[in-house]
Amino acid sequence: MVYSKQMISEGKIDEAIARLDNFLVQHPDSDEAYFLRGNAYSKKNDFRQALNNYLRAMELNPNSPARQAHTMLMKIMEFYNKDMYNH
Repeated sequence: MVYSKQMISEGKIDEAIARLDNFLVQHPDSDEAYFLRGNAYSKKNDFRQALNNYLRAMELNPNSPARQAHTMLMKIMEFYNKDMYNH
């Protein structure tokens, strides 16, 4: 897990996602892995996947840091998408 976190911070996003995918096959109840994978998808600007991973992490652990990440990402999306509603 620590290595995946480091990979994300170093910008090795696709490698980190692949590593987390493999980890989750063996540990499907790891809220930390879903949180980290959400962070990786967020860095790729794949917000749908990021939100899905954050939601899964929160289902597994209501106290997961994914809750804060999910809230922040939703606020960012609401801010950037406001103009869509004003046309």
